[in-house]
Amino acid sequence: MTQSLEPNVLPPPFPNHTQLPESNGEFVKNFQEHPQSLILTDSLGPILERIHPDGQYAIGQDCGIYWRQTEPPEKGAEAPDWFYVPNVPPKLDGQIRRSYVIWHEFIAPMIALEFASGDGSEERDRTPLSRSSQGEKTKPGKFWVYEQILRIPYYGIFEIKTNQLEVYHFVNGSYSPMNPNRRNHYPIEPLGIELGLLQGTYQNQTQIWLRWWDSEGNLLLTGSERAEQERQRAEQERHRAEQAELARTEAIPKLFAMGLTANQIAEALGLPIEDINSMGNPPNS
Repeated sequence: MTQSLEPNVLPPPFPNHTQLPESNGEFVKNFQEHPQSLILTDSLGPILERIHPDGQYAIGQDCGIYWRQTEPPEKGAEAPDWFYVPNVPPKLDGQIRRSYVIWHEFIAPMIALEFASGDGSEERDRTPLSRSSQGEKTKPGKFWVYEQILRIPYYGIFEIKTNQLEVYHFVNGSYSPMNPNRRNHYPIEPLGIELGLLQGTYQNQTQIWLRWWDSEGNLLLTGSERAEQERQRAEQERHRAEQAELARTEAIPKLFAMGLTANQIAEALGLPIEDINSMGNPPNS
């Protein structure tokens, strides 16, 4: 008697970032989101280079974080307007990330920020994942997913219309609202930085922006701001050098009139003797 063995049928593997949708087809809500994200990423660059000299970190801007499998797949993702994940490669197997898949990464973002175009109710939605008597699942709220599933240590909500910022810190299993410090900033201690608001102009838009500061209260500058600061510093140095040269030139005839020799003047001013003779008129001796 022979017995046939049924082959083991393995369940399909969990999809990775190349197999999941990278967009849900929704529009970006306003024209501020893109430059706001650029400011945050650009100005944080020097800090991240110091913390991650190996370059092992990822920053997402309106990119999907997949936390559960659903049909359609994009219903199992949330897309913070800006988030930072430490200690993960910027690419996967040499490919640009299309999304962040938590069941393949196992590392939650350290901070997620939402730029609320409305009143912030969507960003504060604490509706838990539940199933109806008919078996239909209720879509959970964004706040609940960040707090109860992803457990992102820092979560910030910036209401663009009212210029209000609130930041939550994950403590003892839930989010607690943070109080700003004396500079009205919110410390992000693992990075040694602070988050706050600042009026300014960026890419022809003048308004209130989310900005980073270091722990001493110094604003973290974007690349263009650093270049402008360096240009101003070089201009000030050039002006100081010109003023010093003018003062030395004007002093030489006066020093000759006081009876000093060219050698004495050269030594006093730290100039070559040839320059002294060319700029002054020593008296006949």
